[in-house]
Amino acid sequence: MKKASKVFPEDDRKRVAEAVKVAEGKTSAEIVPVAATSSGRYDRSEDVIGLWIGVIALVVVWILFQDAQPDDWGGTKLVVNLPIVLGIIVGGWLLGVVVANQIGWLRRLFTPRKELREEVQQAASKAFFDSRVHHTAGSTGVLIFVSLFEHVAVILADQQVMEKLGQEKLDQFRNDLTAKLREGKYSEAFCQTIEQIGTALGEVLPRADDDQNELEDALVLID
Repeated sequence: MKKASKVFPEDDRKRVAEAVKVAEGKTSAEIVPVAATSSGRYDRSEDVIGLWIGVIALVVVWILFQDAQPDDWGGTKLVVNLPIVLGIIVGGWLLGVVVANQIGWLRRLFTPRKELREEVQQAASKAFFDSRVHHTAGSTGVLIFVSLFEHVAVILADQQVMEKLGQEKLDQFRNDLTAKLREGKYSEAFCQTIEQIGTALGEVLPRADDDQNELEDALVLID
C-alpha cells in the first residue's frame, strides 16, 4: 500500500495548492484538501485472513502427510498429531497477518464496507478539527478528505457552507470526486472538486475585498 506522500509527488501537490488558491479567489470560504494513506488499522481482517490461511495449510498438510507412514498391520498411521496441528494453525495465522499487512486489497476484501466508511468518517471529522477548518471567522470551512486504502471520500463543511449549499450538493461533489478517483487520476480529482466547490461557493459566499486567507493553501498529507 502506497503512502499518500508517494501517491502525490511534489508537482501534484503544487497543482492542488494552486487550485485551492484560485478557488478561494472566488469565495470567502476556506477549502482544505486532505489525502490520508489509511483511516484505520483493521486488525480484525488480518486475523480473519490469518485464520483462513492457517486452516488451509492444515488441510493441505493433512491430505499430503496423514498416510505417510504404514503401520505393522499394513494400514496407515496418522503422523499429524496435535502439536503439529497447533503449529500449522499458528504459523498459518502469522503468515496470513503478514500477507494481509502487505497486500492492501486483500485486507480491504475482508473488511465490511460499512466499517471502512465509518473509519473514514471518523478520520475526516478528526482532520476537520486538527486542520482548524472549523476555526474560520465566518464558519465557512470546507474539508475534502480522501482515504486511499479504503477508496472512500468525504466532504465536510462548516455551518455557513451547509446553510448555503446543503448536504445534497456536497454529496454530489463527493460522488464526482469518487468517480474521478476510480480512474486513478488523484490530483485531477482534487483539482476538479476544488474548482467545482469554489465556483459554487463564489455564487453564495462571494469573496469580499477585505477577506483574509486564514488557512494555508496546500494539500495536507497524512501517512
